[in-house]
Amino acid sequence: MKYDDASWHYGGTFPSDLPPEAGATHIGMFFAWMAAHRMAGELHTHEWPDELACLVAREIAPGQYVREWIDEKLTDEDFTAEGNAFAADYYGETGYFGDLARVSEDLPTIYHLPDTWATYDSLEPIISARFVAWRRT
Repeated sequence: MKYDDASWHYGGTFPSDLPPEAGATHIGMFFAWMAAHRMAGELHTHEWPDELACLVAREIAPGQYVREWIDEKLTDEDFTAEGNAFAADYYGETGYFGDLARVSEDLPTIYHLPDTWATYDSLEPIISARFVAWRRT
């Protein structure tokens, strides 16, 4: 199952003032949260453990990891079973994208969120709260 693909975003109404790489930032933020909470799939833990460790250690930006290691896509191979269950429920218009819109409300679009750890830090408590609520159900 494919959850997201940056190419879905940088066509059509994608902001002309941004490079296509900005279409992967939100994907990277979600993956970084999953990785930090030990829900990265075997593809990452076995194939790219050093690169994954660099991401978790904040030595590489979340969007950069997605661009360099998972071809700007998020699929079910990227997560553990629990990670996939959470992603299937939360990663969509009424969940994650709604939270992205709230975090980026002072910006023209969600694509204007910078690929930085400061952006991740603004999303981390929101995703964590969503995960805790999801686990209760």
